Amino acid sequence: MHLFYEPEFLTNGNILSPDESKHCVRVLRHKQGDTISVMNGKGAICSAEIVEANPKKCVLNIRETNLSKPRPFTIHMAVAPTKNNDRFEWFLEKATEIGIDEITPILCEHSERKVIKTERLEKVIVAAAKQSLKAFMPKLNDAKSFKEFIALANKPTSCFIAHCEETPKELLKKAYKLNSDTLILIGPEGDFSGEEIKMAQENGCLAISLGKERLRTETAALMACATINLINQQD
Repeated sequence: MHLFYEPEFLTNGNILSPDESKHCVRVLRHKQGDTISVMNGKGAICSAEIVEANPKKCVLNIRETNLSKPRPFTIHMAVAPTKNNDRFEWFLEKATEIGIDEITPILCEHSERKVIKTERLEKVIVAAAKQSLKAFMPKLNDAKSFKEFIALANKPTSCFIAHCEETPKELLKKAYKLNSDTLILIGPEGDFSGEEIKMAQENGCLAISLGKERLRTETAALMACATINLINQQD
C-alpha cells in the first residue's frame, strides 16, 4: 500500500498538496475512481476515492478513516548531526521506521557540522513515515546550541545523556522505566565536552551507557531509540 501524506487532509476539503498530487497523478498514474490511502501524521489514516485527478490539486472523497491512539510513551532524541550528512539522514530514516516522536539537532562544542538544512531532513522523515505506514509523523525541531537546548528543553522524568567518559554509568536498559516519556542526548563524533556533561547532569539528565562498544553518533542514537522501543514492547 502506498501512503500519501497531507497534514491538513481532514480540514482542507480532502485535497492533496501540489507535490503529493503530482506524485499521485503524474508519477503513479492514479486516475478518477481509484482508491488511495492518506495519512495526516496526527493519528488518522484514510481510505479515499479520487474524484478529481488533478496533478496540481487532487481532490478526494473519504471512504473510511482509521484513528490510532498515541503510544503510552514518547521518545525525544537530541542528537549532534554528523559531519557526513548521509549518516544523519540514515539515522532519521531508521529511527522513524522503528518509532520516534521528536528529534532536535544539537550543536555541541565538538560538533563538526554547524549548518543544518531542515527542509531536506523533513523530506527524509516524511518518506520513511510513509514507507513504514506510520499514523503519527515525528517532529523535527530547529537546531539549537547545546547550552540553549539543555536550559530550555521540556525535560521529562526520564532524561539521559550518553557519553564515553570513564565514569560510573548505568545501562540505558536498566535506567529506563517502562512507558515513560524520555529524552536522550547523543553527542558528536568527538563526544560531549566535560562541561556539557556536567551541565546536562545539573539540569536533571542521568549519565547512561549503551554498552562496552564505542559507537558512531548515528549508531548510538539508533541503538538508544531501538532500546526504548523494545523495552516497551514487552508483555
